[in-house]
Amino acid sequence: MTTPYDIISRSLKDIGALEAGETPTSEATQDAFDMLNDMLDQWSNEDMMLYNWTEIVFPVTSGQTQYTIGPYGSVYAQFTGSIDGKILTVTGALQGGITLNMTLSGTGIPDGTSIKSFITGGGTGNNQNGTYLLDRIVGTVASQTITGYYQKPLGVGSAFVRINTNSNGMPVMNGGLDYPISVLGLDEYQMIGLKTLNGPWPKALYYNPNEESGNLFVWPNPAQGEMHIFADNLFTRFTTLYDTILLPQGYVNALRWNLAERLMPMYGKNSQAQIAMVTGFAAQAKSTVKRTNMRPVQAARFADALLSSRQKDAGWILSGGFFR
Repeated sequence: MTTPYDIISRSLKDIGALEAGETPTSEATQDAFDMLNDMLDQWSNEDMMLYNWTEIVFPVTSGQTQYTIGPYGSVYAQFTGSIDGKILTVTGALQGGITLNMTLSGTGIPDGTSIKSFITGGGTGNNQNGTYLLDRIVGTVASQTITGYYQKPLGVGSAFVRINTNSNGMPVMNGGLDYPISVLGLDEYQMIGLKTLNGPWPKALYYNPNEESGNLFVWPNPAQGEMHIFADNLFTRFTTLYDTILLPQGYVNALRWNLAERLMPMYGKNSQAQIAMVTGFAAQAKSTVKRTNMRPVQAARFADALLSSRQKDAGWILSGGFFR
C-alpha cells in the first residue's frame, strides 16, 4: 500500500533532491507533507478531480426550513453497529445513508473518527448492512446506535424528495415517489417573496457552504418528505505520513508528479529541461484522472414509450413522459 511518505520520497527523487537509496530529512518530509495536504484541499475545488458522489439522506421536519450539514449538524444518519479495531460492522440502518468521510459519534468512539472506505457495506436502506474501514484503530465497541454526520459539501449538485404518501395521506406503493428539487443560487433564493410559504414537500433548495457546517434552506415550508441531496465527496487531508492512500487508479501517479512540480521552486530547480519534463508528467497524470471523472451533460429526452404508436400502458405518467 502506498503512503504519503512514499509519495514524498518519489517526488523528491523525481526533481533530483534525493539520490537513489537516500531518505528525506524530517524537516523536508514535513514541508512536503504540508504541501501535499494543501494540494488535496485545492483539488477538492476542481470538479473533475472528484471521483465520488455523496448521497445525503434525511427526513424533513414539518415546519422546519433550515438545516445544517457538517460535523454535529442537524442532518445526520443513524444505524446499529459495532467496532472491532478499525472495522465498523453495521447490522441495521435506522435513518439516512452511510457515506465516505462520515464522522461517527457514539459511546466509546473517539472524536473525529470517520469512515475511510467501504468493504462489504454501502448503498442505501438495508444494503448498508456490512463492514466499513475506519480512519483509525478504535478498539472494541459493543453494538449500539451510532450517529454519522455528513461531510460538509462545497456545493449541491442535484436533489430529489421522496414522498411515501399521496395528497390524501394514503401510503404509496413500492417505497414512494421521487420528485426533483431545483437547486437555487443566492440571487434566485432571495427573489422568493414568501420564504415561509407552507407546502406539501420541498420543491427548491438553497445551500450556503459557510466554514465548518453548511446551511441548507428548503422551500416551501414542508409537511413531509425524505430529502436526497447529491454532492461531490471531497478529499480529506492525510493525518500521518503513513496513512494508507485509498484512491482510485491513477491518483497515486497524479499525486507524485504534481507534488514534484510544486517542490521544484523550494529546491531551486531551474533547469528548463527538467521543469518541462516534470510539468508535462504532472499535467498528463492530472488530465488522465479528469477524463475518467468527466460527467458529460445529459441531453433532455422523452421516455421511449412515448415514441411508440402502439403504447399499451400509461406508465410514463409518473414522470410526465419527460426525462432529463
